[in-house]
Amino acid sequence: MTKLSVNINKIATLRNARGGNVPDLLKVAADIQKFGAQGITIHPRPDERHIRYQDARDLKSIVYTEYNIEGNPEPKFIDLVLAIKPTQVTLVPDADDAITSNAGWNTIKHKDYLSEIVKEFQRNNIRTSIFVDPNLEMIEGAKAIGTERIELYTEAFAHEYGLGNKNGIDAYRNAAILANELGLGINAGHDLSQENIAFFKQNIPNLLEVSIGHALISEAIYLGLDNVVNMYLNKLK
Repeated sequence: MTKLSVNINKIATLRNARGGNVPDLLKVAADIQKFGAQGITIHPRPDERHIRYQDARDLKSIVYTEYNIEGNPEPKFIDLVLAIKPTQVTLVPDADDAITSNAGWNTIKHKDYLSEIVKEFQRNNIRTSIFVDPNLEMIEGAKAIGTERIELYTEAFAHEYGLGNKNGIDAYRNAAILANELGLGINAGHDLSQENIAFFKQNIPNLLEVSIGHALISEAIYLGLDNVVNMYLNKLK
């Protein structure tokens, strides 16, 4: 079974919008695991606009499944990961002002840079994953860097699937086949949802893990509103 790691950035965004501690990020992480998810993902950014660096530290004692920390490996991020020692670190080349991740690494151009960082994390027993587009050359480059896993950036697939074009999976299937041949573990994430996740899973051989945040939290709001509205109505009778 492919593992589900839930990205809780959106919970932190909601909390930060109002101040205080509602919703309680740590309780949400604990509940998500209790409900059956096999991992928690966070993606702290330098401006801490959602996940704060202190959140990352506090979650260490809460996450008893797989703890995955994503981010651009700037010095502050590297220090954070080395201090926490999560199960996995996912290296993502997002700019400081990016709304969300929007591209995979050029693993050829940044080979030396990423190789040094990957080795440092591995020396500390932290599994590494590199965020990549479904480009065969970039997959080969990831292998040369020495990472244990790649995370396929799935926005293009999700967009095409939403338009009814199931051929958008082809590049991802080919990337996965090559990754398997090279001995790379395969993760995936970005814009995966209930609408497209089953089709993606069926077409990606040996998919180890998906990281889903925005869609899952949005779907939880949709599916939970009926229950909560009626709970309030009952209180007001």
